[in-house]
Amino acid sequence: MGVGVSNWRLAQAVSRIGQLGIVSGTGLEQVLARRLQDGDPGGECRRALAHFPFPQMRQRVLELFFVPGGKRPHEPYKTVGQAVIKNHRWLDELYIVGNFVEVFLAREGHTNPVGINYLEKIQLPHLPAAYGAMLAGAAVIIMGAGIPVEMPRVLDLLSRHEAATYTIRVIGATPATDCQRVFDPAAFIEEGQTLPPLGRPDFLPIISSDSLATMLLRRSGGSVEGFVIEGPLAGGHNAPPRGPMKLTEDGQPIYGARDVVNLEAMRKVGLPFWLGGAYGTPEKLREALDAGAAGIQVGTPFALCVESGLEPETRRALIRKALAGEAAVKTDPVASPTGFPFKVARLEGTLSEEAVFERRRRYCDLGFLREAYVKEDGTVGYRCPSEPVAAYVAKGGKVEETVGRKCICNGLFAGIGLGQALPDGTREPPIITLGDVFAEVGQFCTPGQLDYTAADVVRRLLG
Repeated sequence: MGVGVSNWRLAQAVSRIGQLGIVSGTGLEQVLARRLQDGDPGGECRRALAHFPFPQMRQRVLELFFVPGGKRPHEPYKTVGQAVIKNHRWLDELYIVGNFVEVFLAREGHTNPVGINYLEKIQLPHLPAAYGAMLAGAAVIIMGAGIPVEMPRVLDLLSRHEAATYTIRVIGATPATDCQRVFDPAAFIEEGQTLPPLGRPDFLPIISSDSLATMLLRRSGGSVEGFVIEGPLAGGHNAPPRGPMKLTEDGQPIYGARDVVNLEAMRKVGLPFWLGGAYGTPEKLREALDAGAAGIQVGTPFALCVESGLEPETRRALIRKALAGEAAVKTDPVASPTGFPFKVARLEGTLSEEAVFERRRRYCDLGFLREAYVKEDGTVGYRCPSEPVAAYVAKGGKVEETVGRKCICNGLFAGIGLGQALPDGTREPPIITLGDVFAEVGQFCTPGQLDYTAADVVRRLLG
């Protein structure tokens, strides 16, 4: 669920009541850095860090980012640097620590399993991020927005504290191009330290076709424990339609019969699967179970509950729209620099409004969704179609690829109250992603109330 919406509080609340709570693994190094700069008001981050197994690494993070009492509101957050293929030890440390903190807090105070969700498209942090989550005891790793064929083998290696590699997609790469991200846990061992034993998390790739399930099982170098089947009604990034892209009159992708997963074929695969994408109602849960699914993946109803990381006023404004019959979500084919269709909830003051989008000055300081490419001199560079147009074109990008591209990275941080302070005294405008079930979230509210809990969602779904 974007960045920090499915945070540790939400995942913990869901796991405590016997379901599988999943934290969003996107940008957790930046989430931790900004929480610490805000003073870590509840002390949760520092409490988790006190249990982190590498004390010197923990101290370096605190010394650089923790601001007692919090930074002043108009001051910008410190940036933590942008990932590159060549190892950057400091960033690797922050990936490890950020993922550890989120999973540790989600697991605190109960013994039920907790998982973490990554986007395969954001490849550069995968190895240290997964290692940090495993240090904290993540029981499940879910991965979508790509074909994560290498991840099962990676989890096997990291569970033994062994070095792992991950192949990075590089536009224009040749056999001589360095496309391997390398991570060795042994490089982070501190003097006199014994590494703790690690469990190997279950791996559940997110798929949009039964043929992809078969391919992953055939090509993966490690075990796959099941699948999450996500349809085009789910929030966040969606798989593009199969075949030529066709759009509705208001510019949304048209999905057809080829985009429906063959559940009979999935049953023959013999592994458990969960259905996601507008399954957040009791009726759809029963439908999923009758179709042979082990259960459902639910995002949007939890994204709008009180434990969610969304800013409270933003969350309530969205619920008001749902209750008034004004909920609207656009599947935007160009908003995300990834090229994947991206669900954008319509809300005043956010990047869903054309005027807000046009006013925003383009810049790229987070860079989660940058793509690697080979420069004229043979070295690897990085670019994003949401960065300033002139900069993108100077790096070999096409100007038409920049049209309509939104800064998903900064917008999602703004949605959880961690938006960057800008030189003119304003803050980054948010972007909110929700699934099509947004229109039905009123079912979880008590009449006259805008707030509901994760437990309310579970009770309603289970009847």
